[in-house]
Amino acid sequence: MIVVHHLNNSRSQRILWLLEELALPYEIRRYQRQASMLAPEALKKVHPLGKAPVITDGDRVVAESGAILEYLAERYDPQRLLLPQDEAAKLENRYWLHYAEGSLMPLVVMRLIFSRLGKPPVPWLLRPIGAALGNGVRKGFIDKQLATHRQFIEQHLANRPWFSGERLSLADIQMSFPVQGLAARGGLHEMPATQAWLDKITRRPAWQRAVQQGGELNLADSAS
Repeated sequence: MIVVHHLNNSRSQRILWLLEELALPYEIRRYQRQASMLAPEALKKVHPLGKAPVITDGDRVVAESGAILEYLAERYDPQRLLLPQDEAAKLENRYWLHYAEGSLMPLVVMRLIFSRLGKPPVPWLLRPIGAALGNGVRKGFIDKQLATHRQFIEQHLANRPWFSGERLSLADIQMSFPVQGLAARGGLHEMPATQAWLDKITRRPAWQRAVQQGGELNLADSAS
């Protein structure tokens, strides 16, 4: 039995979505964030880094979103429904699968961290300085970088229905979390194609079942 070690408000929601798309049986073991928004120490009993997502499949432990998605699709998707076979689509799928965590999510997380420098647990005497520093870094660097990425994603989706071409793939599942992060921190007002893509995936029955299982996401406050 596949066990998803599921942290609330986290990337592990993507794993639930894939499992629902593949109609695979699984079990959820739930973990709640601490007041610091970090994962609880109990997750370190599953994987040394104590991060979500992580799954166990028999004696095998698999961590990291992209690695888990590829593992599940390669092992349990014999019809290759979510693994493109066309060479161009295959390359697109691989690119976005890695881009999500390698390029986009670090900026999304940085924006969250710098936006919290004027809030607890920063000592109250330092909060004005922290807020000023955070706003400066966000406006001077992070928001400008994110604007470039927003344009890049929007231009890509303006020319195709899915990230890797004509059908849903692992790339869409992987990109769902950072795009939701962009929507939560600034909106998608100037990204109509991206908003249409997000609306399309959230209407999928498998997505909705995953939300029922894992809970709604509130990405305004989460980083993992």
